[in-house]
Order: sequence, then structure tokens, then C-alpha cells
Amino acid sequence: MSRLEQLYQDMILEHNKHPRHFEAIENPTHTAFGKNPLCGDEYHLSVEINDNVLSSIGFQGSGCAISKSSASMMTELVLGKTVQEALLIKDAFLTLLMQEGVGADRALLGKLMVFEGVKKYPIRVKCATLIWRALEAALEGVVEISTE
Repeated sequence: MSRLEQLYQDMILEHNKHPRHFEAIENPTHTAFGKNPLCGDEYHLSVEINDNVLSSIGFQGSGCAISKSSASMMTELVLGKTVQEALLIKDAFLTLLMQEGVGADRALLGKLMVFEGVKKYPIRVKCATLIWRALEAALEGVVEISTE
């Protein structure tokens, strides 16, 4: 394993052990439940939007290290962003993991680039993208999604 791959793995493990915003928020305006029946990952996502800005965000549930760290890093990155900015980041992340040969917006994704290696393991892509699909659903008013 290269030094860079080790650094990426360490970052994912850190967010898994100490997830950010792993909590229920008091007054969510948007919520969604995401489930990956293939591996059992399940997360409830709650978002509070004020003046078109994600002013509070939290998630609860259980899943593998990839899904939990993806959720943790997502909440850090989209908190304080407008709905449109959050959706752009979501689109860039999904493009990173799901579209071969398409360059990702590295500047927009920042630390989320650590998930680029997940493409090597197609079954794990659903783990990494689950919370992003839940964010998309919540912002569109959909309450529950499944990655089947």
C-alpha cells in the first residue's frame, strides 16, 4: 500500500471511529432514510434548512466504515452550504464514484477524493453513496430510499 493510500485509509477509519454530526437534530425541515439491503447499512438523515442554507445536519444509524465515514465527511462539507451548493457537491461525488473516465471536480470535493479508490470495488460504491442518495432524497422531499 502506498503512503497516500495509507493516509486515505487512515482518514476513512478516523471518520468511522469518530463520526462528525452523528446525532439527531432538533428541528429538521428535511429528512430521509437510506438503506442498502445488500450489506445492511441504514441511516436516518436530518437536515434543517434556513434561508436556503443547510444550517444543521445530522445522521444516525449503522453501517460499514465506508458508509459511516462517507456520511461523516458529507455532513462536514455540506453544513453551511446553500441547497444548490450541496447538490453540486453531491453530483460531483456521485460522478467521482460512478462514472468511469469522467474527471471529478477535485477543488469542489476536497477531502472526499479519498473515496476515489472505492471505484475498484463496485459493491462498495453503494456503501459510499448511500448517504448522498439520502441527502438528495431529503432535499427533494422523498422520505425513504433503497440502493437495491
